[in-house]
Amino acid sequence: MSTGNVAAIARVKNAAPLFAALGDETRLQLIGRLSATGPLSITQLTGKARVSRQAITKHLEVLGEVGLVKSSRRGRERIWELEPKRLDDARAYLDRVSKEWDDALGRLQAFVED
Repeated sequence: MSTGNVAAIARVKNAAPLFAALGDETRLQLIGRLSATGPLSITQLTGKARVSRQAITKHLEVLGEVGLVKSSRRGRERIWELEPKRLDDARAYLDRVSKEWDDALGRLQAFVED
């Protein structure tokens, strides 16, 4: 297996859990809220949610496992905040896939036009 293939497989293995975590509507909404407002307590995150505090906590823990959020303690509250590096990783992966598709479509167009 070539070095390029090994690197491509490693990128997919790294990206798959990230996109799986983002594939849930509730988790995606939590990412959106944290992105728009900055760090929030679990109380603030569950205020308008249609799911229980325990469910929100489990969703946040899934996001934490893939490095999208982190938490810290402030007194008795747990504060959650976005980890932008992982979102940058997702963007870079999507940009790479987009470029590969653009390149493939360019080759197809050149082939068809010849």
